[in-house]
Amino acid sequence: MLMDISSEMIHALLPVYMVTVLGTSALAVGIIEGVAEATASITKVFSGALSDWLGKRKVLAVIGYGLAALTKPIFPLAPTVGWLVAARFIDRVGKGIRGAPRDALVADIAPPHLRGSSFGLRQSLDTIGAFLGPLLAIGLMWLTADHFQAVFWVAVIPAFLAVVLLIVAVKEPKRAEGLRRVRMPLHRDELGRLGATYWWVVVIATVFTLARFSEAFLVLRAQSDGLPFMLIPAILVVMNIAYALSAYPAGALSDRRNRVAVLAIGLLLLIAADMLLALVPGITGLIAGVVLWGLHMGFTQGLFATLIADAVPPELRGTGFGMFNLVTGLALLLASIIAGLLWDMVGPQGTFLVGAAFSLLALIGLALLRDRLRNASG
Repeated sequence: MLMDISSEMIHALLPVYMVTVLGTSALAVGIIEGVAEATASITKVFSGALSDWLGKRKVLAVIGYGLAALTKPIFPLAPTVGWLVAARFIDRVGKGIRGAPRDALVADIAPPHLRGSSFGLRQSLDTIGAFLGPLLAIGLMWLTADHFQAVFWVAVIPAFLAVVLLIVAVKEPKRAEGLRRVRMPLHRDELGRLGATYWWVVVIATVFTLARFSEAFLVLRAQSDGLPFMLIPAILVVMNIAYALSAYPAGALSDRRNRVAVLAIGLLLLIAADMLLALVPGITGLIAGVVLWGLHMGFTQGLFATLIADAVPPELRGTGFGMFNLVTGLALLLASIIAGLLWDMVGPQGTFLVGAAFSLLALIGLALLRDRLRNASG
């Protein structure tokens, strides 16, 4: 939560700062963001595998969060766009290094009967940071009369607090006696050990990710409805509040009920959101669709992580999360490209209806996974 508050305070203002203060083109901003996110996705595979090879998660999580914290002072000090590009790149490398080991560490620490609650809580706190950061940025910009550097300096504080908290308060559990040592985590044989259930979850998550394209299209839908520019950021705040409030209860529910059934609720919520955004014009359809979109995120993101943790052997959790993050990260990039093409060619209605169709495909895959898990337990 602390690192997300810091990052989102900066990222909420960085594109505007680069264009208006440093004179960067919008195309350059897009390229920088695309490369940065792709770098994070690729790095996650190797950091997850490395955590399995080392048999340790916390040290990589500290390195990842530490790198991100060290980049934060560069943003207010950067004299040119080149410095910002370097800082953004290193920040995303840090995100990639910490991502899979952190999720594997959560799975290692959490009792199996509370695993869904644990990932749900992590997702809720992460999302609280995602909307508190921009709100703090807005308030500080008002207090400082639009002084970008002052806001960037304040963002340094929660980043370093996150690293201190991780070092001092998080204790990595001892490696279980007799747990197999992994020599080459990314070898074909080891990837095979992840198991058929794991790969089913990855395939379903990939199809699902094609349905849940970038939230930028929610912003475009608000703009097409004539919402005033000043109020458009509120759309993402509403979505993230719904996301944050639902993620922990959904995770806790999955500990008491069938996880696949809870995930199916999330897919149905996304279908409902897409249908509202496609077929109900005006602010009513927009707000209802955005709330349902946030609820679907709460019912799915932590659940997918929980299913991964349930499916993979303990010694390969880092590799499992790394591969999952890589595949779904690439799918999200493809989904946003498809959504953008549909938006330009057909309009908002076509984009959201195709999203609903992908969600339906994922729901069918989920039904097959449920049958597979039932047969395996039987």
